Amino acid sequence: MALTVVSLFSGCGGLDLGFTKAGFKLIYANDNDPAVWETFEKNHGIQIDRRSINDIKSGDIPEGDGIIGGPPCQSWSLAGEMRGVEDERGRLFYEYIRILNDLRPKFFLAENVPGIVSRTHMPEFKRILSKFAEIGYNVSFRILDARDYGVPQERRRVIVVGYLKELGAIFAFPPPTHSKNGGIAPDGRRLEKWSTLRDAIGDLPEAVPALEKNRPNPDAKVPNHEFMNGSFSSIYMSRNRRRDWDEPSYTIQAGGRHAPLHPSSAKMVKVGEDKWEFDGQNPKYRRLSVRECARIQTFPDSFIFHYKNVAEGYRMVGNAVPVRLAETLARKIKEDLENAKI
Repeated sequence: MALTVVSLFSGCGGLDLGFTKAGFKLIYANDNDPAVWETFEKNHGIQIDRRSINDIKSGDIPEGDGIIGGPPCQSWSLAGEMRGVEDERGRLFYEYIRILNDLRPKFFLAENVPGIVSRTHMPEFKRILSKFAEIGYNVSFRILDARDYGVPQERRRVIVVGYLKELGAIFAFPPPTHSKNGGIAPDGRRLEKWSTLRDAIGDLPEAVPALEKNRPNPDAKVPNHEFMNGSFSSIYMSRNRRRDWDEPSYTIQAGGRHAPLHPSSAKMVKVGEDKWEFDGQNPKYRRLSVRECARIQTFPDSFIFHYKNVAEGYRMVGNAVPVRLAETLARKIKEDLENAKI
C-alpha cells in the first residue's frame, strides 16, 4: 500500500508533484488562494479544500503518513518587511503545528525562505523547532541550494523535516548530486555539473508576448509560453537579471515583473551603485516566459497552469518547491519510513 500525504498551503503543487512522483499518494490538499484552485485540481486530480487553515479543524483532515507544505514565506523574506510572527501569515506556522499535533503523522516536511533563519528571525525559528520537538518529533533542518540537486536554478531554501520519535529515526539530508564543475565528491560519489538554462529551456520555440493587460496569448505554441509585458522598474534595474545559456538561472520569484531575463537578451551593464542598463549593442530583451520559469522549476510540460493574467502564472510557479528537489527529499523519506521501526 502506498504511503499517503496530506498537503497544506499547497499552492499549485510543486511539492505535491515531487512526492507523488516518488510514490506517495496525495489524499488531501488545502489552499485558500482562488488563483491556484483550477491549476491544482486539474493537474493533481483531487479537489482542494478552499478554506483558510484557521477555519479547518484537524478532524476535517484525513489521517496520512505525512504532512507536507510550506506556510507562507513573505513574512520571513529578506526581500520583504521581515515581520515574522507579527504578520498574520507568519503565525500560520503555528496552525501547521496545531494540525500536526492533533494528527501525529509519521513525518512532516516544511519549506521556507532563508530569511526565517536570519538573525532577526532565528529566535522565533528556534521556538518553532522546539514546538515540533515538544509534540513528539525528531527535527532536522538545513538550507539547501536547488542547484545541488539537478535544478537549473540558484535557489536557497530552508527545509525542515521531522520524524515521529517512535520511529526511532532522524532525517539525514540526501547528499548533493550536482556541483558547479561536477567531479568526485569527498565521499567518492560522482557529481554532475549544475544544470543550465540551455538544459532547461534550450529546446523551446520562441515565446510570445502576453496580450494587452497581460492576458494569456492563445498563439503560444507551448502552453503558458508567454512573457509579461511592461517596463522594467528601477528596482529591477538595480542588479543584474541575466544569466548566460550555460549557467543556472537566477531564482525564479513569485512575481512576473521580477522574472529573470531570457539568456538571448541584451547583457546588463553596471553603470553605478545599484544601477544597471541594457547593453546598447543588442536592443532585444525580454523576461522569461511562464513556461520557461516552470521548466526551470522542473515542472513537466504536461503540467498546465491556468490563469486569467500571466502575473498569476508567474506567482504560482515562483511560489512552488522545485519538483526535482521535492522528489529527491520524498524518496529519502520513503526509504526511511520503509526501514523504520513502525
